[in-house]
Amino acid sequence: MKKAIIVGCNGQDGKLLSSFLLKKDYQIVGIGKNRTVAPDGFPVGPVDIKNTQEVFGLIKELKPDEIYYLAAFHHSSQANPVDDIDLYKQSFDIHVFALVNFLEGIKQFSPRTRIFYAASSHIFGEPEKGIQNEDTAINPICVYGITKAAGLFACHLYRNNYSIFASAGILYNHESLFRREEFISKKIITAAINIKRKKQEELVLGDLNAEIDWGWAPDYVDAMHRINNAQKADDFIVATGKKHKVKDFVKTAFDYLGLDWKRYVRQDSSIITKKNYCRIGNPQKLMDKTGWKPSVDFREMIRLLLIEEGV
Repeated sequence: MKKAIIVGCNGQDGKLLSSFLLKKDYQIVGIGKNRTVAPDGFPVGPVDIKNTQEVFGLIKELKPDEIYYLAAFHHSSQANPVDDIDLYKQSFDIHVFALVNFLEGIKQFSPRTRIFYAASSHIFGEPEKGIQNEDTAINPICVYGITKAAGLFACHLYRNNYSIFASAGILYNHESLFRREEFISKKIITAAINIKRKKQEELVLGDLNAEIDWGWAPDYVDAMHRINNAQKADDFIVATGKKHKVKDFVKTAFDYLGLDWKRYVRQDSSIITKKNYCRIGNPQKLMDKTGWKPSVDFREMIRLLLIEEGV
């Protein structure tokens, strides 16, 4: 039976990955905010991922087969602004320094452990070409992207210098029932249902013409597992390769509920606190190397989101 550590087990991807691995008979230790979840009999106490010695102790004790580093500090484009210094500090703490604790712990105490790092399309910033692949220049323009890129480079260092199996998935937008309220997909689905039930009168969005590469989160969790079990550690784009406007998402969701979206949705660009850039990923390398492919398309994804919310 394989053992896996999921760092960030309480987030969307962590919850989905936990379920995915349990079906494959993994023993899982999950690390979330302020707590660690482990099967009965595992000698694991609370682990602070920013504490080097606590992480070392966990890896030395468990010697896991796989680690999935999914922890992230998110700040959406429509959320209240955060002080830049605090944003940098929290982002580097989670995306880089805590990650290095795990990389170094593997190097010193469990060199056969494989680690997957959840990077982000934000590492590409505002790319010149319409679609990105693994050779696209890394040129982040926001704190999230800068620190996610730094985490990616840390994986490169341990992979190239110490032969650690450290792979990264460069993840594009992926949706599920577990998305937090500040994400635009969740806002649209929730509002559409509330309007249908006459609990809400309108939905206000910042940019209806913003273009996004949207995927189904359970598919992306499958990709993570495939990447961590590939023949060779590497970086992989995890995306659909298809773009849709926010307007397309809104129209599809409202259509499923028999609503004319134009009656209920309006645009207010003043609520956007940072610019959105169109990033579309090419997953061909992932498909060629692991056999992965998306199982759910855009319209079906939205239908499933509505069904999961009880519609």
